[in-house]
Amino acid sequence: MNRLCAFAILFVAAACAPEEPQQHALQCDVSLLLLGVAQDAGKPQIGNPQDPAWDDPSLRRLATSLALIDRRGEKPKRWLFDATPDIKFQLHRLNEAAPTDKPAHVQGVFLTHAHIGHYAGLMMFGNEAAGAENIQVFAMPRMADFLTRNGPWSQLLVYHNIFLAIMEEGEAEVLGEDISVTPFLVPHRQEFSEVAGFRIQGPEKSAIYLPDIDSWEGWDAAETRIEDKIADVDFAFLDATFYSGDELPGRDMSKIPHPTVSHSMERFAKLPPEEKAKVHFIHMNHTNPLHEPGSPARAAVSKAGLNIAREGDELCL
Repeated sequence: MNRLCAFAILFVAAACAPEEPQQHALQCDVSLLLLGVAQDAGKPQIGNPQDPAWDDPSLRRLATSLALIDRRGEKPKRWLFDATPDIKFQLHRLNEAAPTDKPAHVQGVFLTHAHIGHYAGLMMFGNEAAGAENIQVFAMPRMADFLTRNGPWSQLLVYHNIFLAIMEEGEAEVLGEDISVTPFLVPHRQEFSEVAGFRIQGPEKSAIYLPDIDSWEGWDAAETRIEDKIADVDFAFLDATFYSGDELPGRDMSKIPHPTVSHSMERFAKLPPEEKAKVHFIHMNHTNPLHEPGSPARAAVSKAGLNIAREGDELCL
């Protein structure tokens, strides 16, 4: 079983309760903290008044994001993976888990791409909000160019709220002793930027963060197999935007391609149990039944030996 610092394990009754953001009890020197698991617009989503999450806070979910925490040293160091529209809530949760004397500051932000759920939160570092100073933003070349040429992101650079570190595919960014992050390119809609995933290396364990991809088969054509990516790490946070292809009646799903969870389960069925256990599904659309406590979809994922990421969980690296 993966060594998972899941805070709800202190309470046996939580196993039967609806999924809620977990509370901190255990800490690791170096860890990944789940700050959100929903698709870009979160849950409930704008324009969906029928969603019970409007009335039940326990059903609300923030847009997908991870925090990397290094508690070694006098003060913790923190990095974000993606800057979501929910960043103020996510930074608050991060401050509860790893408090510092600068609660709006992080050592860096790694951006996957220019879809709103992954970079729009940068605006909260501006002078109208946090008034941040020199937060390092790691971005691929096209992503960096997009931020430089377009407001309000360019203003963040002019006012030195942020500065850019331009990454290269396959080149590791060394963050500290035994900690590094390596970007890899991903086939996905690229209207304004390329799309990246990240391999995160800790002192003892590693993970990949891959919230968006068109299809696993599209990667096969580039001689990259998701199974090889999973085999190379201890934890794999993978795109689970849609459970099936019929979640958005009236919309052409081919224009918003993602590997469905149903298809991923079929593809991963032949993996050995220890490989399946590495998979943690993230980036779930508000229509995805994996959000529903006790749903048949959740039961199917569990039976398949795979995991559904939970906000507040912390995984030791």
